[in-house]
Amino acid sequence: MTSSLIPFLLCLLSTGLNVADAAGGSWKQVLAKGGVSAMHMQLLKNDRVIIFDRQDFGQSQIMLPTSKCDPAKVPKTTDCSAHSVEYNVAANTVRPLMIQTDVWCSSGSVDRNGVLIQTGGNGAGSKVVRTMEPCTNGCDWAEKSNALLAQRWYASVQILPSGEEIIIGGRGQFNFEFYPKTTFKDLYSLPFLSQTNDKGIENNLYPFTFLNTDDNMFVFANNRAILLDYKNNRVVKTYPTIPGGDPRSYPSTGSAAFLPLRNLEAANIVTEVLVCGGAPKGSYVQALSGKFVAALNTCARMKINDAAPAWVVETMPSARVMGDMTLLPDGTVLIVNGAGRGTAGWESADTPVLTPVLYHPGNKVGSRFESQNPASTARLYHSTAILLADGRVLVGGSNPHAHYNFTNVKFPTEVSLDTFSPSYLDAGSSGLRPKIYLPVSQTRVGYGNRVDVRFRIQGTVNLNQIDVVMMAPTFTTHSFSMNQRMLVLTKGTIRSLGKKTYQVPVTTPKSGVLAPPGFYFLFVVHQGVPSVANWIQIQ
Repeated sequence: MTSSLIPFLLCLLSTGLNVADAAGGSWKQVLAKGGVSAMHMQLLKNDRVIIFDRQDFGQSQIMLPTSKCDPAKVPKTTDCSAHSVEYNVAANTVRPLMIQTDVWCSSGSVDRNGVLIQTGGNGAGSKVVRTMEPCTNGCDWAEKSNALLAQRWYASVQILPSGEEIIIGGRGQFNFEFYPKTTFKDLYSLPFLSQTNDKGIENNLYPFTFLNTDDNMFVFANNRAILLDYKNNRVVKTYPTIPGGDPRSYPSTGSAAFLPLRNLEAANIVTEVLVCGGAPKGSYVQALSGKFVAALNTCARMKINDAAPAWVVETMPSARVMGDMTLLPDGTVLIVNGAGRGTAGWESADTPVLTPVLYHPGNKVGSRFESQNPASTARLYHSTAILLADGRVLVGGSNPHAHYNFTNVKFPTEVSLDTFSPSYLDAGSSGLRPKIYLPVSQTRVGYGNRVDVRFRIQGTVNLNQIDVVMMAPTFTTHSFSMNQRMLVLTKGTIRSLGKKTYQVPVTTPKSGVLAPPGFYFLFVVHQGVPSVANWIQIQ
């Protein structure tokens, strides 16, 4: 048997549609009119979500305050509507924000101090860096022109152990750069992005990027991936093409997740990437003429640190393009939003996929997918999903048109916001749900430190089913949650303190390679039921 047949046979052995019968989870519309279609979303440490879309889309459904109403400051607009809002999760309200340059198809991250660093966009916004402070006193966007060396439109961002961010790719940009330019000040060529660029289609935009546990950067574009030594601009590993060869990145938009990291004290941490959905070759061109090809119904999973890594392919319950993949604190992956046919782009898809799917990474192949209760709102191009501190998933967006179209179209622009509550939030699980007392929210911790986590559980307790996890908040756009990361912390012996209260010592990640500096959710998970998270800052 030749070695080239091994990955193919692995895929044949693992392919199969075996879906759990149970449907769970519940939906709730939290805001009928959020004002702005949520093309981009980022949760900040004050539990406010920053939402924004294309700055020259036309009139949104929320207006700027009179004091900020100056169309002359915002090129290509003639109205005083906002194209960014701050969503207050607790109050369930939105506040209009002012953006002056176009943030269409941009990227972002949160720095070590909790400030949103938003990079690039279209036209005059393509080299702009914008910041948004996590505040409660009416702060707004600040913009810095020509802060980037290259135009960053459809680029991806990853926070590094140094606290800097690496910005990779973008339309016509086969390179990467860093921000701020503290250590790495130049523009660095990345031929891999040109090699994965299909002429006229691209399929290498918004590459899937993850910081590996060896401090190299996993970069996926089109249908294959590399491991990049970003410090020395050297490719240290080239991965096999996903079987079948169909593209998975924009505009054949699949999604990807970095699966939870466990056994953090081990010499070799198992590091896996999951890529789901996308569109077959040629779908984008056919969509331009109004023919929508069925999306891909497969996921591909790989242990990226193996000596001979190979993709293992599984079959989803249904085909999906433009889906969003969100890690949940119980270790599952929620796959939500998207279409069954077509690709990303204006008027380029139909057949909304309303039924979310949970992916259980720890189950055996063939029993990992579990269909959930369907949504009532179609969310296609420019939809998003992010995890909230209470364990719900905030879902918004969908504007498959070149401008806002609320009537007389098949899929109207959506400015509503919904939440999906996984079954761990069912009323029957309330007695199992922990409540964290220590550390208090906003506590600072160091690397490799012991932290005593104190919590209470009202119902029957199983101390053998307690996990403490850290999760990074994500910048989500175009079906990719940038900087998404979950770490299951090493724990010591759990002690009862009486009155249903317990304390467990945990060890924080040993370095910024495992957990780049910044703010994280801290959840206690009991029998698969998570607490409300407290925020911790690791540095």
